[in-house]
Amino acid sequence: MASAQSYEITLKNNITEKEAVLFLMESNPSFIEPDKESRKAILQHFGLNAKFIRAFDLIQVDGHVNSEEKFILKPTDKVTLIEIKSTKKRLENNPYGFFFGATENEFSIANKLGKNYKFCFVCLHPDTKSYVTLSSHEIDDITKNKRIQYQINLQTKPTR
Repeated sequence: MASAQSYEITLKNNITEKEAVLFLMESNPSFIEPDKESRKAILQHFGLNAKFIRAFDLIQVDGHVNSEEKFILKPTDKVTLIEIKSTKKRLENNPYGFFFGATENEFSIANKLGKNYKFCFVCLHPDTKSYVTLSSHEIDDITKNKRIQYQINLQTKPTR
């Protein structure tokens, strides 16, 4: 079971991510927050497995903005999936100095989609509020260190 401290950290991170979504959508109307059904349609658009449904937070679709009530995604539409990484740390030159975690699914989908998948680094510090979008290849070019950390859930009961 997760500790109270890890639960608090998760809650803080979720709040920061929601702030980042609002900041992005207010800063640039091309950022669109998809609902669950839209996420499914987007995955179908790219021919991707449903396991990627949580591997992106926002989308950008050429010719569409977040103030639209609804729109139908056409097979010819250029769609970019956006995965948000957010911080409240003061960053003078976002994304330089950013520390973030990413899942295997996020990098897997980024490699499959290339230019159609971007990581968006959002700095919410009041003095340096900004965002930058980068592809996984652009991230590779500026990565200082990268390490793998396993997150493991054990069974709740013995299986014997």
